[in-house]
Amino acid sequence: MNRQLIRSYILLVAVAILLFTVPVAFTLTKQLRDDTELSVQREANTMALLLGNGDSISCEALTAAADAYGEETPGLVQVTPTRTCTPDLPRPAEDAALSRAVHANEPTTDWGSAFIWGRNLTVTVPAKGDTSVRIVYSTSDMTRRLWSIWGFRAGLAVFVLAAAAAIGAYAARRITAPLRELNSMASKFSDGDLTARSPVTGPPETQTLARTLNQGAERLDTLVASQRIFVADASHQLRTPLTALRLSLDNIADGVDDEFVREDVEQATAEVVRMSRLVNGLLVLARAEAKVTAAEPLPLGDIVAERLTVWRPAADERGVTIALRGSSVGDRPSVLASPGHLDQVLDNVLSNALEVSPDGGTITVRLEPGSGAREVVLSVADGGPGMSDAEKSRAFDRFWRGQGLTGRSGSGLGLAVVKQLVTDDGGTVALTDAPGGGLCVRITLRAAPRSGS
Repeated sequence: MNRQLIRSYILLVAVAILLFTVPVAFTLTKQLRDDTELSVQREANTMALLLGNGDSISCEALTAAADAYGEETPGLVQVTPTRTCTPDLPRPAEDAALSRAVHANEPTTDWGSAFIWGRNLTVTVPAKGDTSVRIVYSTSDMTRRLWSIWGFRAGLAVFVLAAAAAIGAYAARRITAPLRELNSMASKFSDGDLTARSPVTGPPETQTLARTLNQGAERLDTLVASQRIFVADASHQLRTPLTALRLSLDNIADGVDDEFVREDVEQATAEVVRMSRLVNGLLVLARAEAKVTAAEPLPLGDIVAERLTVWRPAADERGVTIALRGSSVGDRPSVLASPGHLDQVLDNVLSNALEVSPDGGTITVRLEPGSGAREVVLSVADGGPGMSDAEKSRAFDRFWRGQGLTGRSGSGLGLAVVKQLVTDDGGTVALTDAPGGGLCVRITLRAAPRSGS
């Protein structure tokens, strides 16, 4: 918009210069031409009168006037001599203009070119009898004055256009300042900062827009805060009765001797455990959907190394190796993510990978640049049974559980939570086949800009 406004200002000024300066320059050029022609004709008429008198005094005066005129001006006087006056001046060449002046008694003017003028202005004036006076006037001085007229106005036009561009840039920035404030607020809002507000400044239209956006942001912030309060209350209210119910079932199991009753109680306890796990998964997903925070640069390598340190003891119990591949931790770029999101993503992905990996298998975690210049890919590949294409298409659905090892104990919410968190941070997640079998979870994240870039 700034560039468009500046171009508009320059175009308007250029049109104004074209409409006012150019006609003035043409007028001055025509005035210079007319004044020069009138002056040369006046001098030629004066010398023609001296030549027409025919006496010796007039002839001497003619010679003196022609010499003086040639010294003071770039003009050359040519005379057709008479019997009584033969000045020491060049004779004009026989041409149509001379014949017209002598025989038709009409003065002629020849500028030498139809475009402005040529190299010489030729004025031929008839005298008495068959005589005439011709002045050949060089237009070199006129050409220099013409260049000065147009050059001055061209330089002035360039200066005015440059001043218009500078003033236009300043005015454009002043005009678009409220829009930049709105864009800054929208960018922060899209990154999850619901506290971002735009100052109500500028013209009435942008003030109305700023107030509308601020009111919408305030209302959305209130709704999200209410959802967070609901999630916290639900977490407390749901976990407590489920814990109490499980304790009651355990007490019942300890106090009965009937095998059939004990079996029923154990089955009920298993369902309570499953319900608790399901409630916990739902609460994690609800928190992921409700918690909207601004993304900030986070050291991906440090976070990955920390989570692998936490999960390696559990992997060692089953003889599973967790291998980290890619560049060294210090060389890995930072990514834009909300605090805590990457920890939950890695925990869910590593938990699923560890559950489906066979004893003695390998889980490969790899960091590598993405296809775009501002992307980083985090991939986790396991050695499990993998998924078919149909299963991959449904793996991110809530409560869907595959037929692999996770089908017996999973809640079906882990990958849904991963996708929600990664999407909130502006990334993507996809499932592919791992080399050598198994499943590979590819998480593409936004790379944080380098300092000073």
